Amino acid sequence: MSLIRPVSTLALVAASALVLAGCSSNAEADAEAGSTDDAAAETVEYSFAYNTAGEDEEPVYEETTVDVPKNPENVIIFDMASLDTWGALGGEAAGAPLESVPDYLRGYLADDAINAGSLFEADLLEVEAAQPDLIIVGGRSAAMYEDLSEIAPTIDLSSQGSFEETLESSVTFLGEVLGAEDEAQAALDELNAGIEEARAATADIGTGLSVMVSGDSLSALKPADGDFSGRNLRGGLVYDVFGVEPVLTDIEEATHGEPVSFEFLLENDPDYLFVTDRNAATDAEGEQAAEVVLDNEIVHETTAWKNDQIVYLDPTAWYIVFGGIDTTQIMIDDILAISE
Repeated sequence: MSLIRPVSTLALVAASALVLAGCSSNAEADAEAGSTDDAAAETVEYSFAYNTAGEDEEPVYEETTVDVPKNPENVIIFDMASLDTWGALGGEAAGAPLESVPDYLRGYLADDAINAGSLFEADLLEVEAAQPDLIIVGGRSAAMYEDLSEIAPTIDLSSQGSFEETLESSVTFLGEVLGAEDEAQAALDELNAGIEEARAATADIGTGLSVMVSGDSLSALKPADGDFSGRNLRGGLVYDVFGVEPVLTDIEEATHGEPVSFEFLLENDPDYLFVTDRNAATDAEGEQAAEVVLDNEIVHETTAWKNDQIVYLDPTAWYIVFGGIDTTQIMIDDILAISE
């Protein structure tokens, strides 16, 4: 039998082999692409209630569920507490209200991060042009949910109960989205231990009053008393989270607390004053620092002043962000400073 085949036959066999190899290669490539697409399409369900009422109307909440993509690469975050947690767990934000991002959270922004607007109003054209995979709102930015949800999957990480409940929920969820479940749990364990340590430090300090300085005026803040809407959650942090015994609870509920006089401080005379400087938090132009506002003859007569027991809280952490992994640690450290 001859072992020599005609050239045309060899060429046909070779060509067939190349075609088969090409088909095999294409099939493998398609399989790999399909696998990549499946991974990219993996989502985590997130359910929440958002307010559908107008600005001056009674809140009307509607339940919704969003399929959140896992490991999204292009994320725009309006809520500073969420930016804090997202970055602390290894994520990076492609956009945010840049003028409102505190210095200690700027490392969690991409180098080319877009300015997405403000805490209260999104630049919808800029956000849409960025083609985000995910948008996160919460607190001050929650009212933008409906408009932003028309651009990309959007979730609202506003208060979901007490401070601790909201912290645990948001850290756990964002850890799952980022594939950083272990890191999220480790962070929660450390923060919970820190909160317990802070509560132990306040257990025997007597009474306290949380006040806010705005302009040259004072307001007293009250415990949340189970109402954990945004303003009450923030105002009650000193008492509700860190265990300070309020010198009184009969305080009016208001966004920035009940306006009070310096005489009010002397009349109620708490052992400790915990001060949030809204002037500093908002960079109020021309306004004095809280330390200057409180440096007067009436305040000098209070127990807190005489015993050097006025605690100036980090204004950005307690007024602007009040949530997130790094911020909660700042708050813990502020409380622990009383035992130094």
